[in-house]
Parts: sequence; structure tokens; C-alpha cells
Amino acid sequence: MGRVIEETISNYENHLNSGMAKLFKFMGLDTLEWKGEGVYVQDIEGKNYIDCLGGYGTFSLGHRPKEVVEAVKEQLDLMPLSSKILFNQALGGLAKRLAQISPGDLKYSFICNSGTEAVEGAIKLARMWKGRSHIISTVNSFHGKSLGALSVTGRDPFRKPFKPLLPDVEHVPFGDVAALLSTINHNTAAVILEPIQGEGGINLPPKDYLRSVREACDIYGVALILDEVQTGLGRTGKMFACEHYGISPDILVTAKALGGGVMPIGAFTATEELWEVFNENPFIHTSTFGGNPLACRAALATIKKIEDDNLIDRAKEMGNYLLEGLTGLAYKYPDIIEDVRGKGLMIGVEFIHESYGGALISYLVEEGILAAYTLNKQKVIRLEPPLIIRKEEIDKILESFDRSLDKVIELAS
Repeated sequence: MGRVIEETISNYENHLNSGMAKLFKFMGLDTLEWKGEGVYVQDIEGKNYIDCLGGYGTFSLGHRPKEVVEAVKEQLDLMPLSSKILFNQALGGLAKRLAQISPGDLKYSFICNSGTEAVEGAIKLARMWKGRSHIISTVNSFHGKSLGALSVTGRDPFRKPFKPLLPDVEHVPFGDVAALLSTINHNTAAVILEPIQGEGGINLPPKDYLRSVREACDIYGVALILDEVQTGLGRTGKMFACEHYGISPDILVTAKALGGGVMPIGAFTATEELWEVFNENPFIHTSTFGGNPLACRAALATIKKIEDDNLIDRAKEMGNYLLEGLTGLAYKYPDIIEDVRGKGLMIGVEFIHESYGGALISYLVEEGILAAYTLNKQKVIRLEPPLIIRKEEIDKILESFDRSLDKVIELAS
């Protein structure tokens, strides 16, 4: 086992990313993930970890969900990838299911391979709709790292090395209606938002914010793009987070959990009115691997599992239980924890200083709990366990948090 671990770390250092290898080793993450089952990840030496990171929201059904794996195996024996020249049953079926589960009047979908690809397509569709180019996004947002998605991502350290990016993109503070209203105009193509900012620190919007954004977009004839790559498919206690706020977008972006933790897949879904510009030129936006039968079968099985097992309500119930427990720990450790917030099983714990979070992650690994920073705000640790998690596992997480926070206090004193 030791030789395999050393060889893998060496491969990271010499052929993959030495900086990443150094960070993993510094944080005590110097072992290999080997097997996943339900809410657990097992390393090569047989130690089990409760996966509270959940692939940044990917493993909503847990690791290797039986129904999704079986659907993919069945399709593998038929036709893994599409010829792209004949009709694809799984692709058509998935587009229909996305229309059925999506809020509002969303009807047509493009299936791709990732969240950032879906954001790219959504931007293209919004710009093509009325021939406008101005796009409004938010500070501390995260929409991906390909050039178009990076242009609307609101985090300068990721953006600066690659400038110039897309022109005519502005970022306003998340939750600030006045800032949006001072920026939106009749040349604006789209406003793109996460209903709840994920990598920005699990930031929930003010009560009427999304409704006000929706109204502003309607007034100016602007496409509202909601990026639900991390919040979608039951994560927050609704199928999509925008449903908490009583609105629907013109374009909805999904990925991560859509593949059931088995296949990579993304999608953007839009209204019939917007999609007409794509219908007029069906080859204006295409993908060789996007919409492949394997990924589509995985997504269909995932949606069915979420509905059959009522995982949306389960996410709400278990999320409330976890949030209540973490809030209690915040009262117990006021010199360490600044805030606890979230919806459903998308929860952020913000620390007084980011070094506390880093230390806590390492101690949690020792306890058999996997968690990580939010990418844009390293004072916040995110907890996004599978929606299938049980109370007894949450109790173990809370007990491990408590013991680890005790160690953080000792370290800080």
C-alpha cells in the first residue's frame, strides 16, 4: 500500500500538479481514495470517511448508487457514445424530463459534459436572443473556469491572469438590488446568478432579492440565467433553489448531481421564446460528447431516484438537523465560529480566521470526515453530504466537529 501511495504522490508532483500535491500533503490528505459506497469514501488502507464535501454537490445520491450504475451498465452493452447522425432515445428522453422537472416555462435543453460548458452555452444563447452583449454577474460568484464562464465569475484571482476576457461584463454585489438597477439597461443581454452563492461562501440572498431581479429583467427584456450547478436537483430542499423564492429563470443551468455521481453531464434549459434562435440554426451550438447515451441514462436514473425516494424532502429534513447541530456548536465556540448558514444540505460554517478552517479540515480528516473550503472564501467550510445521509451519520459529524474544534482552540491558544 505504501508503495502505491508514494508512487501516486510522485506522479502528482512530477506529472500533474506539484502545487496541489504540496497542499494535500500539508493538510494531511496524503492517502488515496480507493472505493466509494453510499455516504462513505474508503482509502487504500481501508479507512472510511463520511463524505461531507460530496464532490462539491456531485454525489447527491451517494457513491455508486445502484440504480444509476445499473442504467449505465445496461447502456454500455448497447451503445456508449452517439453516432450524432441518428436520433438518440436517451437524449430525447432526458430533454423531456428536464422540461418536466424545471420551474416555469422552461422547455428546451442542450446536454453537455460539465457545468462550465453549460454556462458557456447559456451565455451564447442569451447573447444571440436579441443580439445584445452586455452581461451582469455578481461579485464572488463562481460559474466555471473556461474563458466565457470565467468572464462572468466574480473572483479576480482567477480572472486576472487570463485578461482580456469577454468584453461588456460587469459584476455587482450579490443581494444588492440598487446596484443591479443602476447597471441593467436595454443593451443588457443577461443577468447570471447563483440563487445561493456556493463558492462565494454559501451566501443566501435577501428575501425579495431574486424576485426583484426577475422583475428588472422583465422590464428591460433581459434573459435571467440561474446557475443551479451546485444548488440544483434537491440539494437545498427544493428541486431547484429558485423555487424557494418563487421565481423561474429564462435559462437554467444544471450539472454536478445530474449524473448521479457516476457520469459527467451538464445541461442548460430555456424557454421556447429564447430557444427559437437555436432552432433556426440547429448546428450553431454542438458537442461531440455532449448528450451521449451513457450520461443521459445516468441522468434519467438520477432524476427517477430523487423522485422515487423523496430525497428533496429528505434533504430539507436532514439539512435542518445538521444546521441546528452546527448552530449549537457556533454558540459553544464563539471565538472560533463566526456564522453558520445554508439551506437543505448546502451549509457553510464561517470562521473568525481562515487558519481555523484549515486546521479544522485536517482534524476532521483524522476523525474520518471529508470537508473543504469554499473556493472564493476560505474562511468558510462547506458541508454538502449526500442527500441519503442519516441522522446517526450526522450525529457522528457533529461529534467529530466538536472534538476537532477543541483541538483548534488548543492550537490557537
